Amino acid sequence: MGRKKKNFTIENIEIKDFAAEGKCVGRHEEKVVFVSNAAPGDVADIFITKNRSKYYEGRATKFHKLSEERVEPFCEHYGVCGGCKWQHIGYNNQLFYKEKQVREQLTRIGGLEFPEIKPIVGSEETKYYRNKLEYTFTNWRWFTDEELKEQEGEELNRNGVGFHIPGRFDKVLDINTCHLQEEISNQIRKGVRDLAFEHDMTFFDIRRQFGFLRNLIIRTGNTGDLMVIVQVFEDKPEWIKIVMEYLKDTFPQITSLQYIINPKGNETFHDLDVILYNGKPYITEKMEDLTYRVNAKSFFQTNSQQAYTLYKLTRELAQLTGEEVVYDLYTGTGTIANFVAHQAKKVVGVEYVEQAIEDAKINSQINNIENTVFYAGDMKDVLTPKFIKENGVPDTLIVDPPRAGMHESVIETILGTNAKRIVYVSCNPATQARDLKLMTDKYKITVVQPVDMFPHTHHVENIVLLELR
Repeated sequence: MGRKKKNFTIENIEIKDFAAEGKCVGRHEEKVVFVSNAAPGDVADIFITKNRSKYYEGRATKFHKLSEERVEPFCEHYGVCGGCKWQHIGYNNQLFYKEKQVREQLTRIGGLEFPEIKPIVGSEETKYYRNKLEYTFTNWRWFTDEELKEQEGEELNRNGVGFHIPGRFDKVLDINTCHLQEEISNQIRKGVRDLAFEHDMTFFDIRRQFGFLRNLIIRTGNTGDLMVIVQVFEDKPEWIKIVMEYLKDTFPQITSLQYIINPKGNETFHDLDVILYNGKPYITEKMEDLTYRVNAKSFFQTNSQQAYTLYKLTRELAQLTGEEVVYDLYTGTGTIANFVAHQAKKVVGVEYVEQAIEDAKINSQINNIENTVFYAGDMKDVLTPKFIKENGVPDTLIVDPPRAGMHESVIETILGTNAKRIVYVSCNPATQARDLKLMTDKYKITVVQPVDMFPHTHHVENIVLLELR
């Protein structure tokens, strides 16, 4: 039996559709072909990088016909940077495919019955919509073919700061302009990079674990607040002071300036001290008459404007009258719990991360909300019949789990509450469909509402209203 050819080209493949995870799909003979850099309607030659028994994976190398759905990408880093992979698709078409994705996953994975899906709610802002970006410093930056040609014969400066190349933990693309955050973000990133060049500061080597500058986090609030966190690998007080003083003096817009000394093997810092250099240790977000404090370790939806839309829709579907006991499961920093509290009798929030629960309590306090209680712990361990007896049987449940969805034992406990309504918010319609399948004997789906939180990506948020049969 001959060995399967691993890398080869298939010519003139017509791209038919988008599949899960944002890849395009075509067919060759009896096999599906997943393509990473195409658009439905393209006809292209595909270089095959994976040859499996039921499918191929590859990338388009030559286009014979371009899709009418294509538009000109607006970012100079498109196609190399790992973000905004759908820039070449018009935004209305992006929304069409996201809504289609929700419908197909609820049908194919869940085998569910549901009413007509409500039209997807698009994002008013399709650029500059993120309130948080994380940049990585590297001493082994990625060079495009064009850059290598331009610098042929010259000694390459391998230092840079930007985003990881997809699939490469050790390669970072040096970013010139990113369109995900306002221009101040680009100025800060490039300013720190140029300052580091000027003072011969070392950039982090992730393979050999040495170097000074490691990570840069920029968070903005819709109040105008601005947080900058510099993460360094080596504790060098003189360099830390140079960077901090530069940021403080050059960018008076920064309302929270902090740094972290992280000598660990990874960039996570939830177990490390965040040192405040100037300003406040938090920034604030506003929604209606509520103020939310967001500190360095807080989770907050990264598209503030669209998060407000998502929460309004969630509250609307919950149909609260002020008499209900509401459980907000996977509450995070209590954003939804506090948002619906004025329309409920009592809100009980549960979340795995202890720091997030402390933030949730603070957010209740600063907004003078007195009808919320919050608990930290693993959902399947916290949410027990005893817990429900002590906190009150919920009339309404709001669940917003991580991408992996809910544990089966959590679903069993939820079903045992006989809550009148469940509003299930998900960032992953595939795991949402799997969970809903376990719930529909007892609950019927009455509303399906997709929301686009992340333009130019394949990600889609989906809200499902379940009502007791």
